[in-house]
Amino acid sequence: MSLDPYMETRKKYVMKGVTLYHPITIDKGKNSLLYDINGKEYVDFTSGIGVTTLGHANSELIEAAISQLKKLWHVCIMVMNYAPYVELAEKLAKIAPGTSEKQVLLQNSGSEAVENAIKISRQVTGKYYIVAYENSFHGRGTYGYALATTGKWKPYKVGFDPLLPGVEFIPYPYCYRCLFKQEYPQCGLTCLDYVKKWFTYTRVPPERIAAFIIEVVQGEGGFVVAPLDYVKELKKFLEENNILLIDDEVQAGWGRTGRLWAIEHYGVEPDIMVTAKAIANGLPLSAVIGRRDIMEKTYPGSFGGTYGGNPVSCAVALKVIEIMFRDKLPERASVLGRVIRKRLDEMYEKYEIIGDIRGLGVMQAIELVKSRKTKEPAAEETMKVLDKAREKGLLLLRAGLYLNVIRLHPPLTIEEELLHRGLDILEESIREVVKEV
Repeated sequence: MSLDPYMETRKKYVMKGVTLYHPITIDKGKNSLLYDINGKEYVDFTSGIGVTTLGHANSELIEAAISQLKKLWHVCIMVMNYAPYVELAEKLAKIAPGTSEKQVLLQNSGSEAVENAIKISRQVTGKYYIVAYENSFHGRGTYGYALATTGKWKPYKVGFDPLLPGVEFIPYPYCYRCLFKQEYPQCGLTCLDYVKKWFTYTRVPPERIAAFIIEVVQGEGGFVVAPLDYVKELKKFLEENNILLIDDEVQAGWGRTGRLWAIEHYGVEPDIMVTAKAIANGLPLSAVIGRRDIMEKTYPGSFGGTYGGNPVSCAVALKVIEIMFRDKLPERASVLGRVIRKRLDEMYEKYEIIGDIRGLGVMQAIELVKSRKTKEPAAEETMKVLDKAREKGLLLLRAGLYLNVIRLHPPLTIEEELLHRGLDILEESIREVVKEV
């Protein structure tokens, strides 16, 4: 009999299109540890793809959920009002980046949040085009603009073309793999210069663009961090041309980068921001947060949804925010991030397979290559590292255009001892793969 019968059951009843990183079945978790159905313990460097920022089975969040469950599960915000939705909207409006007044729409997922942000930008501006970035990810849960603005074909778009029209792509400032063969900062932001002096003359003029959507730290793209001056100059260009800036904080938000919002590192205020994942530590919830003068121009009845802003999810999100500020978790992420970066820098000096290290806060990644000179992606070796790490008790995620990036997504509440244990396992796994190569 199989030690994990659920894997066979999954193969039989769960559709093939739902992929699986690790062939294990998790039974329970506590903070930064997970346990499979056979009792094996794992240090969790995935957080459910950046979701369980406050750890697994957080007692305060459980209490908040149970308390709300005993009072109200669902009525629908479009049918009648309820306190958790309104209280969360107020809280999000006040903690959003920038100084302008904000309004909020709550939904269920990151994909839905992106869809609605784009709907808002098009409806309010009366303009058609959306500009997104190559190697970006804005969702696959809907067959709309979340998928259409995702800047990677395989596996997300296979068999779905033609996608919705009105989306144009530009190169992301991926300095390690610059499409223009330049070196930052000597490049003078050639990639942005291309947008200003070529793209807007040959593809779509500024007066027809409703919004640009950007992840200032790309998530699925491999934790690529946009240069500070790029984002500042982009915002300046957009303001000069009356184009909205949509900031996708679905993966990078909620303290992971060392600031509550990743865009706070840049001193730029987005016109619209989307967030999800860690907002309710695993319960389905997302938010679109926009400048009040934008959100108030939306047409009544054209936005909403049956489940968006569920009372239980909202109650948990309010507790997440309380804990985030009370325990100063963004600041802790910054401290832990320096610990992680120091270890990764030491690994870089030892192992030629590591081509690049990048990230902010605990949101750190290493890109593996067959040669530092050619930068040929080492995708197969990356998967081997993940497999070896799992066998040793560490769960990791890969990412990147070529699936050769190992991204670290530990909870912000991880114990330092377990953080070091995880980093030890990561290095041990890399060392073994290097020896095999």
